Amino acid sequence: MKENSSMPSDILEIRGLEISPEYIYPLFFLLLFVYSTLLFSNIGVLTLIIKEKSLHQPMYFLFCNLSVNDLIGNTVLLPQLMAQVLSTKRFITYNQCLLQAFHTVIGLSATLSRCRSVIQTAFCDNPSLFKLSCEDVSINNIYGLFITVLLFTCSITGITATYIRIALICWMKKNKEMNNRALQTCSSHLILSLIMLWSGFLTIILHRFPDYPDLRKLAYILFHVVPANLNPIIYGLQTRSLRDKIIQILKRKTIIST
Repeated sequence: MKENSSMPSDILEIRGLEISPEYIYPLFFLLLFVYSTLLFSNIGVLTLIIKEKSLHQPMYFLFCNLSVNDLIGNTVLLPQLMAQVLSTKRFITYNQCLLQAFHTVIGLSATLSRCRSVIQTAFCDNPSLFKLSCEDVSINNIYGLFITVLLFTCSITGITATYIRIALICWMKKNKEMNNRALQTCSSHLILSLIMLWSGFLTIILHRFPDYPDLRKLAYILFHVVPANLNPIIYGLQTRSLRDKIIQILKRKTIIST
């Protein structure tokens, strides 16, 4: 399919991941395993919270929201990536591309005219859609960078302020058990937050540096996959009430099976 065309096409070509033939099936099954794992864990958390009336509290509704977002974001991304791995013909409609981009950042590209039909990455996002246009998108790029820096700064500031407050409380209480529990929980939360923030930040920034396409693709995949797999563990199993419910269900099933 030609990259430039005088008439915009509703069918777009996606360059996808550049994979050696010997790595096609290992990568496909790895992505399938990751997708199956996050489906199982997030749907399990959702089902448990919905069925157990004792968990119908604001904190657990937040867990539900995390799981729903992770499921939607990865369902938009991973099945398409798996199909791209197995196929040499990688096409997507413009509307599907817009839908996928909507789940990454605020959509600004739908109103731009198009004179190209090749997505240079393995997925659709706003910067990729901007590059389909022959218009001057400098304002869009500046706005996108401003929003990225603003959200990144706000997130880092909020995380820093939260952990400073937790550290001060632990220092004032001088309770060894509480301090150990806070350290265990906060360290895992912090690592997850930093992975998500930096991978998302890199995804957008690296669009300005076309010499690093593989790093950009990896950052985008990590942004979706890592939090989706770790959220049920960090926010679920480390929450005592939810963990106790899971243990009760497992014990109940063990007794029934015996």
